[in-house]
Amino acid sequence: MAEGEGRQPRPARPEDGLAWITGASSGIGRQLALELVRRGWTVAVTARRAEELARLAAEAPAGRILPAPADVTEPEAVAQAVREVETRGGRPIALAVLNAGTYLPDSAEGFDLAAFTLQVKVNVLGTANALAAVMPAMIARRGGQVAIVSSVAGYRGLPRAIAYGATKAALIAMSESLKFDLDRTGVMINLVNPGFVKTPLTDKNDFPMPFLIPVERAAERIADGLARGRFEIAFPWRFVAILKTLRVLPYALYFPLVGLTTGRR
Repeated sequence: MAEGEGRQPRPARPEDGLAWITGASSGIGRQLALELVRRGWTVAVTARRAEELARLAAEAPAGRILPAPADVTEPEAVAQAVREVETRGGRPIALAVLNAGTYLPDSAEGFDLAAFTLQVKVNVLGTANALAAVMPAMIARRGGQVAIVSSVAGYRGLPRAIAYGATKAALIAMSESLKFDLDRTGVMINLVNPGFVKTPLTDKNDFPMPFLIPVERAAERIADGLARGRFEIAFPWRFVAILKTLRVLPYALYFPLVGLTTGRR
């Protein structure tokens, strides 16, 4: 057996290397960067808006947040950002939180192919581009941790989430499939499924959002879950329990029930 082969995956620690967060210019990604810094990490942050990343870096002690601007839909730009930040930080990325995503409410009546395509490019292909940039080196080192941020909206089809729900369901399936392979390599994978979190994305919503939680609490829950190493990090638990129950209902019950509670019958 080669050295390190068969090593059990474990949560990454700050002494292992850098943390890297995509979609870090606002919302969950931004707050999680600050939370990980408080927990001893040096954090590389990626998003398109370089000026927002610079503002984020200014909120932490010097050198603890490393801006690495890139558009996650451009594979070479993402790979270059990873190479540059590992050179600047002097260490490899040990923890990657693939969080970049966007949400555009939609419906059959107003179906917009461009908006659908954009969400697939950012949410799914953007995650794949980030995986391609960090996963091979982690596998070669037989260690590291990758967290893919999906959503409870991926559990089952929901109103006004044709594209968003489809992309989040894809990320859930992607994470589950990756776990079979990564468990053999010493690389840990986590699936993050938040409910409603108060961010610029949810500020677009004009409907009730049950169990809405502050972004600071969401970041703490994610950081705690990453440190514990459980596969799925899902919250708030009451909302997750409701949606997981709906997940197993037959269609004859599911559609009338969800339609009744959302006004879409």
